Amino acid sequence: MTDFESKLERFETLAAECDLISKLTDDAAKRELYLRLALHYRELADDMRTVIATNHAAPSARAKAQPQPY
Repeated sequence: MTDFESKLERFETLAAECDLISKLTDDAAKRELYLRLALHYRELADDMRTVIATNHAAPSARAKAQPQPY
């Protein structure tokens, strides 16, 4: 597992935990806080998926973009 994949897994776990906490709390302010946190972690997870997809799709493109020594 790459570092990006482990971060993706962590963000997904945090989002799920925040969703669960928001459902279990009786305090409206805390519910809103944990819902916002869950949304933020889901956005971070989406960003990580994009990074992972870009890194998997572009290794040859990055190699071609490297300047060649003379």
